Amino acid sequence: MASTTVKRKTISKDEWEQRLAKVTVEKQTLNQLIMNYLVIEGYVEAAEQFSRESGLSPCVDLLSIQERREIRHAVQAGDIDAAIDLVNDLNPEILDTNPKLYFHLQQQRLIELIRQGDDEGALNFAAEEMAPRGEEHPEFLEELERTMALLAFQDSKDSPVKDLLLPQQRQKTAQELNKVILLSQSREPDPRLPKLLNMLAWSQEKLDERMDYPRINDFVKAELVYSIDAQDDMDTSDSNNAL
Repeated sequence: MASTTVKRKTISKDEWEQRLAKVTVEKQTLNQLIMNYLVIEGYVEAAEQFSRESGLSPCVDLLSIQERREIRHAVQAGDIDAAIDLVNDLNPEILDTNPKLYFHLQQQRLIELIRQGDDEGALNFAAEEMAPRGEEHPEFLEELERTMALLAFQDSKDSPVKDLLLPQQRQKTAQELNKVILLSQSREPDPRLPKLLNMLAWSQEKLDERMDYPRINDFVKAELVYSIDAQDDMDTSDSNNAL
């Protein structure tokens, strides 16, 4: 039986832009998305400035944003003791009722000791503070073992778990803590804007299977790039290189 080929649909850049022009998005809605992002991510000065420019209230006490930002900065700077003290000042129940979060903060504390080259301090901390929590929560043991593996290599660059020493690990811990604090305040734990960008990326992937159309490749520039033109440019470039 002969296979049937589904013809791809082609939408020109002009037609695509005409369709986009018919979509109405209220400026207030866009402003709310921006404010939501600034508040949740803890950009207090930017939220204040944007509130003045847009006339939109941040809908939260700006002091609470500042408190979360200080906690986040402490984690990102590797000062876990200061972060824990600030969290307890804000709400002591947060860590008491979130054993997984508290373990990750202690794990980050252990990572910082290893980063500083304090192997003895790291071993003592792991034995006195981390191991008992691993016994209470066996699901944490694998993460503890992975962290302790950092001590097996004199040069962290050779370690298979060297990613734990990257800034992204601090950021991951800070982000988790930020979300839990927001939930404790009955607020959204994640900003809406990145979710919409993820939805846009997913939608484009689905459209790519069915048609050629102007798509956004760079979400920062948000420029429409026509896929056929882009492919022609790539083919021309390949031909020139071959010559």
